[in-house]
Amino acid sequence: MTALNDIGFLLNNVLQAPAQWQALPAFADTDADLALQVLDEASKFVASQVAPLQRVGDEVGCTFDAGKVTTPPGFKAAYQAFWQAGWPSLSCAVEDGGQGLPAVLEGVLYELLAGANHGWTMAPGLLHGAYACLKQHASPALKEQYLPKIASGEWLATMCLTEAHAGSDLGLVRSRGTPQADGSVHVNGSKIFISGGEHDLTDNIVHLVLARLPDAPAGPKGLSLFLVPKILPDGSRNAVVCERIEEKMGLHGSPTCVLRFDDATGWLVGAPHQGLNAMFVMMNAARLHVGLQGIGLLDAAWQKAHTYAQERRQMRAPKATPSGGPDPIAEHPAIRRILDTQRAWIDGGRLLAYHTALQLDVAQHHPDAGQRATAQRWCALVTPVLKAAFTDQAFAGASACLQVFGGHGYIREWGIEQIVRDARVAMIYEGTNEIQAIDLLLRKVLADGGLAMRTLLAELPGDARRDALIETTAALVLAAKADAELPYWLADDYLRAVALVLLDWAWGRISAASSDARWTAPAQAFHTWVLPEFDMRLAIMRQRLPRTFIKNKPLAQVLPALSAID
Repeated sequence: MTALNDIGFLLNNVLQAPAQWQALPAFADTDADLALQVLDEASKFVASQVAPLQRVGDEVGCTFDAGKVTTPPGFKAAYQAFWQAGWPSLSCAVEDGGQGLPAVLEGVLYELLAGANHGWTMAPGLLHGAYACLKQHASPALKEQYLPKIASGEWLATMCLTEAHAGSDLGLVRSRGTPQADGSVHVNGSKIFISGGEHDLTDNIVHLVLARLPDAPAGPKGLSLFLVPKILPDGSRNAVVCERIEEKMGLHGSPTCVLRFDDATGWLVGAPHQGLNAMFVMMNAARLHVGLQGIGLLDAAWQKAHTYAQERRQMRAPKATPSGGPDPIAEHPAIRRILDTQRAWIDGGRLLAYHTALQLDVAQHHPDAGQRATAQRWCALVTPVLKAAFTDQAFAGASACLQVFGGHGYIREWGIEQIVRDARVAMIYEGTNEIQAIDLLLRKVLADGGLAMRTLLAELPGDARRDALIETTAALVLAAKADAELPYWLADDYLRAVALVLLDWAWGRISAASSDARWTAPAQAFHTWVLPEFDMRLAIMRQRLPRTFIKNKPLAQVLPALSAID
């Protein structure tokens, strides 16, 4: 099966996406035929225009000269073809020049793009987040000036958060915005790690910059968001300077810039001191796409490893009939285990990501308020899981796929080592995976006493692991009252446990929809080689819960004792 056939099966046969679209007035005209036509054209564009630039992007990379950045050969032409064909506007509103299609189709597009050429895909990767941020928070004047260009992709956008001393702790940001008499703001400060901060792909770049107004309180609650374009409305160059581009482990086709703002002209987006609220709209949109990046990168690594394993012959496989000749290494159990295990992550991850993208549209467009709330709960809880678990697996799984090649995988000829290098950054940007775990457990689960998570888990089919996770969630809520540091120690384990329970649900759905041999091997691999990790994570969490209360008792017996903690 091709990737497109797999994607179509998951969307149409497992998730019944067309029926879900029909329940939303905004997508009543979207059916399976239209969706597959869009994805077929997307696949053709990716294969013909973007994938061939993968190697040149890595080997030539971006060049920097006196503040100007030149992208690798072919990148600019491919990007011009991309936006002129309408691909960035798939899910943007029709009134903004978009095509008004479901979010999942855009998600699949970016999954395909990331797998084909992660470095190139970094350029348009923030467009949807910038679009959502401006649509929700920008003034009518800013929307009129910038939203159509962002929706179409004619102009690209950046997210300028990080400073040398302020990474995950945005409360330390020092950049300043000084109001001017004409309603604009002069922005001063430096930002680092800015993907696409300067390039030659588009005529303009729209920077969304976190900074402080003069009367701002200290900490993250004092941050405001400003729109600072590279080119001002009168056609003059704004005072935004690219000081250098970073030399990186991977993603050589994407310029990672240090930007300096020297009284650069900008405009406030949203309310003063409410910049994080506006920026989180952009970041949350990006996090689902980063999870899909992980799935796309892992699938690209798997495709290379699978092809190589079919062609490479070494020794005789244990079950081979005596033939006197070596067998394809795909017949050897060690290689089958690697390939089937990564396939289990890819297929299960796709189902979870596509379901989440469908829920984004339900949360925004469903006529029933209860359905919207349920969908929003799913998205809030599952998005950090997708971002963290599947970017972790993209790197670990791509490394496992490199192992299939043996020594050949370590050299550039086969292209697998580039995927390993490129995949590593996805565990770091858009909030490190540790931050995702803290966000899930501290801000999403403990904040409401575990109610939302327990409700979500209760809606999944019941089994021992799901019930154990429900009990563990309740135990953590109660134990955290006695030890505020405890959840920080266990956040990573908790997120992994949630990911495994969700994957178990996903594979249950896939297996119920088809008994085809295509899905049998990864389903078996999931239950044999992946799901047992849940018991390890559960044991780690139980070990760190207060020994006075748990000893070696089942958690169901522990909860009454824990509930006595104030």
